[in-house]
Amino acid sequence: MADVHTKEIRSYNMSQIKGKDTKPEMLVRKFLFSNGFRYRLHEKKLPGKPDIVFPKLKTVIFIHGCYWHGHENCKYFVLPKTRTDWWSQKISRNKELDLINSDFLANKGWIVITIFECELKPAKRDATLLRLIGKLNIIQTDKK
Repeated sequence: MADVHTKEIRSYNMSQIKGKDTKPEMLVRKFLFSNGFRYRLHEKKLPGKPDIVFPKLKTVIFIHGCYWHGHENCKYFVLPKTRTDWWSQKISRNKELDLINSDFLANKGWIVITIFECELKPAKRDATLLRLIGKLNIIQTDKK
């Protein structure tokens, strides 16, 4: 099946996709900050450059887009009808790297929290953010 866009338009569309400061990431950051949590962003020294890092709590948060990270059984993850093999390999590699990075961090004593984009949609947002605050409060209490 041919792409519905020209090569130039598709290239432009793809160039507009951000890797940092995405809407889901900003939503979580603002919520955490307003609840008194202070953090670092995109720590280059850690594998996978976690979106949010709490050095004192030795905790990281990855906020994944459902499409780019192949979120299983999610309506926001659908393989394109064009270049399906290429996209399948790309997303599989992303998932593989996610697992490698999470395992590495966990083996070094870091707590890894992953939030998918769909968990921040309006219907699930409050529950997801409250669960996140609960986890962080438990971690904070355990570190004292």
